[in-house]
Amino acid sequence: MEKMFVEAIRDFAVPFGDFDDLDVCIREIGQQKFVLLGESSHGTSEFYKIRAELSKRLIKEKGFTFIAVEGDWPACQQINQYIKGWDFKNTHARDVVQAFNRWPTWMWANEEIVDFIEWLKQYNQSQPREKQVGFYGIDVYSLWESMDEILMFLKKTKAPELEAARDAFACFEPFNRQPEKYGVSAAFYNEDCRNEVVKLLTDICLKRNNYSENEESGLNLEVNAIVTANAENYYRTMVVDSTESWNIRDRHMVEVLNRIMSFFSNKAKGIVWEHNTHVGDARATDMADEGMVNVGQILREQEGAEQVYIVGFGTHRGSVIAANQWGDNFKIMITPPAEAGSWEDLMYKAGAFNKVLIFNDKNKELFNHPIGHRAIGVVYSPKYEHLGNYVPSRMSKRYDAFIYITNTKALRPLEVESAFL
Repeated sequence: MEKMFVEAIRDFAVPFGDFDDLDVCIREIGQQKFVLLGESSHGTSEFYKIRAELSKRLIKEKGFTFIAVEGDWPACQQINQYIKGWDFKNTHARDVVQAFNRWPTWMWANEEIVDFIEWLKQYNQSQPREKQVGFYGIDVYSLWESMDEILMFLKKTKAPELEAARDAFACFEPFNRQPEKYGVSAAFYNEDCRNEVVKLLTDICLKRNNYSENEESGLNLEVNAIVTANAENYYRTMVVDSTESWNIRDRHMVEVLNRIMSFFSNKAKGIVWEHNTHVGDARATDMADEGMVNVGQILREQEGAEQVYIVGFGTHRGSVIAANQWGDNFKIMITPPAEAGSWEDLMYKAGAFNKVLIFNDKNKELFNHPIGHRAIGVVYSPKYEHLGNYVPSRMSKRYDAFIYITNTKALRPLEVESAFL
């Protein structure tokens, strides 16, 4: 099997020497509604740079209208405001990314993202408002920040729902912005705020037409309400059922994507930046055996596979930004050579150079066999990588294309003062 994989990679992969070689991917992407760009770690410079270059071309050549990332909605809204010219306070992207003060800060507060944000701002300045590109965070973690945003908006607009929102959010005050404390209390002591946030979300959604859409304020309010309701559910569930909490998170991300699409009357086209574990179809991995779903799977099922194009990323060795355990300071770690017999190892054995592999009718069956595929999270131990960092995957079912970089370098984080974990 190993020899067959190596020979097939040699037959179908093309060298990737510079960004012009991304033409092979651009040609494959036609009228899809979504393009999902993965990464096998949250701390690799090349993955961010390549995704940025692909996104630029998709925006300019294919008419894509927004970037959605594995980040918090409130923090990403500050980028959205900045690139659309609605931020009169910050003068550079380096200032804007200070909003990413939740651990792991390095995921979005880094030099690679700063460069891309500045490009997006410059691009938007040459476009009419209806063609400007947006930048949105679709993750579920920002429970308290989203509540803050809701209260701020309702207070600013003197909305009649303000008092009801204050009453609903008062339920969370005893937990002192500690999601794990709320999760334990809700799961084991039946002390939760579910009814309060669901009622508020319902009220806001029913009255969405009453809110001004100046600078997307109505969209901002509604998504923050969705985050609040789904984050409450996520934190309540995560302490008792890790599989269901994963599913709540990925279903939430698709719900936010759908709300963005609806806001733009379904005329938008989205580029999604997330880890391979979220974008690569879960049905092609052992996640399916555990009852887990993800964004790639849900979007393919919802839109049809022909409307979704998924690109996976991987590396053989190098360095990466990660932490030893949750909440620790980040550091540069050495990524060891890929485990023998893994997908990344076979890509290396097929030629020690960067390459792009398109999965198509000519080769899909050749790559439709389970093989270990490396995944590195924000918490990482290179020493014990072989014990849990390889996901059995049928690569041609999981992705539409794969970009392999032999030797990668660590992301370049910016110093950001963390407000809380």
